[in-house]
Amino acid sequence: MTDTKFTPRVFSGIKPSGGLQLGNYLGAIKRFVGMQGEMETVYCVVDLHAITVWQDPAELANGTREVAAGYLAAGLDPTKSILFNQSQVPAHAELGWVFSCVARVGWMNRMTQFKDKAGANAEKESLGLYAYPALMAADILLYHATHVPVGEDQKQHVELTRDIAAKFNHDFKSDFFPITEPVIDGPATRVMNLRDGTKKMSKSGESDMERVNMTDDADTIVKKFKKAKTDPAPLPETVEGLKDRPEARNLVEIYAALDDTTPEAVIAQYPGAGWGTFKPALADLAVAKLAPIADEMGRLMNDPAEIDRILGEGAERARAIADPILQKTYDIVGLLRS
Repeated sequence: MTDTKFTPRVFSGIKPSGGLQLGNYLGAIKRFVGMQGEMETVYCVVDLHAITVWQDPAELANGTREVAAGYLAAGLDPTKSILFNQSQVPAHAELGWVFSCVARVGWMNRMTQFKDKAGANAEKESLGLYAYPALMAADILLYHATHVPVGEDQKQHVELTRDIAAKFNHDFKSDFFPITEPVIDGPATRVMNLRDGTKKMSKSGESDMERVNMTDDADTIVKKFKKAKTDPAPLPETVEGLKDRPEARNLVEIYAALDDTTPEAVIAQYPGAGWGTFKPALADLAVAKLAPIADEMGRLMNDPAEIDRILGEGAERARAIADPILQKTYDIVGLLRS
C-alpha cells in the first residue's frame, strides 16, 4: 500500500423531509457555517435519502429548496462552500451500489436507526430504508471527506462509513478511501423535545409546540419557550446540578449553543434563577438569533429560481470532485466505464 495523503475536507448533509427545526440548526447548520474557512467544506441536501419513505413529489421539491434556503439564511456562503442536492450528482447512487456490495448484512442489522424507524413493521419497509447507510457512506467517501460534523445519533453511521472504507481498502489492497472522523462537539449537539426532555426534537413530533421551527416568527418562538416543560426547581448553582433534570439541561444547553458559550457559563450567569427569569431570557436570545434567519428563508423561498441556480452551480463543482473519485473506484474494482 502506498502512503496516501488526503486533503482535509468536510462533508455533511440534511434530509429534506418535514421542514427544518432548532435541532437541525444547532446540531448541524450552525456548525456547518462555523467550519467554513477551516478546510474545504461540501454540504448537501440529501434528497435521495428522503425517498426511503414515500414522499409527495411537490413537497419533496419544496423541502429540498427549503433546506437549501436554511443553509443560506444561516450564513453558508456558496462561494466558500459547495452546496448542492444529492440527486444532481449521479455518482452518489453509483458509489452507493458499490458500497452495498462491500458492506455486510450483519453491519446493517446493527444499525439502530432502522430498528427505531421500522419498529414492528420492518418487513413492510423499503429496502432503501434498510440499506441507506451504504449510500450515506458513499455520500461521504465520494469526496474523500476526512471530517463529518454530526449529532450523537449519527455517530454509528460514520463508524459504518469507516468500516466500509477499511474493508474496501483491505479487499483491494489500496489506501484509496480515508478513515473519516466524526466531529461531535459543543453544546446541544442533540437538541431535545420542549415537551419531553428525554426525547429528541423532531420534525415529525405530534405537536408543533415540541419544537422550534426555523421558519417560526418571533411571537411563536417566544410562546414555545415560555411554555416549554420544566421541573419545579430553579436553576442550580453548578452545572452538575442539571443531572437527572432533562428539561432543565436541555434549555440550558440550547441557550449555550445559541449564545456560543458553555452550559457552565450559562449557569454562572443565572445561578439559582427561576424559570420566570430564565425562559424569557432564552426566548429573547432565540428570537435575536433565529428570527432573522426565518425572514431570510422566506425571502429566498419566494425566489426558487435563485435557489435552483445556486444548487446547480454547486452540483457542477461537486461533480468535478466526485467523478474522478468514482472513476478511480471503478478502476480499482475492475469495472469498465467509458
